[in-house]
Amino acid sequence: MSVPEPQWRQAVHQLTSAERVALACHVMPDGDALGSMLALGAALRSQGTQVVASWGGSPFEVPASYAYLPFLDLLVRPEDFPEVPELLVTLDCAHPRRLGSLQGRLATAGCTVVMDHHAAGTRYGDLNLVDEQAAATVVLVSELLDRLEVPLTAELAIPLYTGLVTDTGSFRHRSTTPAVHQLAARLLSTGIRHDLITRSIYDTAPFGRVQLLGRVCARARLEPEAVGGLGLVWTVVDLEDLASTGLRLADVEGVVDVLRSTQEAEVAAVLKASPDDGGWVVSTRSRDAVDVGAVCSALGGGGHFSAAGFSATGEPAHVLARLRDALADAAHVSPRARTA
Repeated sequence: MSVPEPQWRQAVHQLTSAERVALACHVMPDGDALGSMLALGAALRSQGTQVVASWGGSPFEVPASYAYLPFLDLLVRPEDFPEVPELLVTLDCAHPRRLGSLQGRLATAGCTVVMDHHAAGTRYGDLNLVDEQAAATVVLVSELLDRLEVPLTAELAIPLYTGLVTDTGSFRHRSTTPAVHQLAARLLSTGIRHDLITRSIYDTAPFGRVQLLGRVCARARLEPEAVGGLGLVWTVVDLEDLASTGLRLADVEGVVDVLRSTQEAEVAAVLKASPDDGGWVVSTRSRDAVDVGAVCSALGGGGHFSAAGFSATGEPAHVLARLRDALADAAHVSPRARTA
């Protein structure tokens, strides 16, 4: 459902009236979370607004694949985020818990605006700019920038394109519509180097990642009977894998996209050990028959129909058992699964 016009007008009024705006996205931000937050922050700053941006999770570091993004100077550590924001805008964050340590700012903010496109969103803001049909949160941000009459420059187009290309899976997901390509064309018309952007995101990694891929893919397991007979492929990235290759958690996000190519499995999953809390960050991908976004939301996380994740504690076998049960339930109720 698209955002009603009165809500757009109210958002413009709030953003143009505020002297200081605090932006927050979900923990472990991806390209859409970073892209939407940085683009909006830069646009507001260009109009004279004081802006800070952050996320409430550890580690607080921009993944190397997004180091090319402009406007990184907007970022402040979560401990330096305003305690009582005049205006708080959350981006690409479907549930308050995904704000991590910044969740408490929802209670202290003078006004909260939520900008999101997840189907499982709870609309927890005073003002909710939520469109479940939008391919990415940057789609909403680009429309807001037009309403704020901010000129689209090449520098602004870079984070917007980043969010668009990552949340559509390089324009491979079902969310890729004619409108998505029209927005991409508009962004490309500013002269940005889309090849350099996608090369940094998908085709640039330390040699340690190549070594880790060989290691964790070699121990991947295929369970054809899982997901209601549609198949599950999974593997584990443990702390020793990270230590021996010198990689950070953010460096191994792409492992699940390698597993998802498995022909015999509807769902791919990777359990990644978190050095910070001893738990697991679980990434999932589906082909087209099971809504892993709903599955991960039920497990305390969230995401999209074909790409989602959640955090968990305990032994890998216990985490996998919970995931298998949730996937089995999802396959049972999914019309697509019954006709796959």
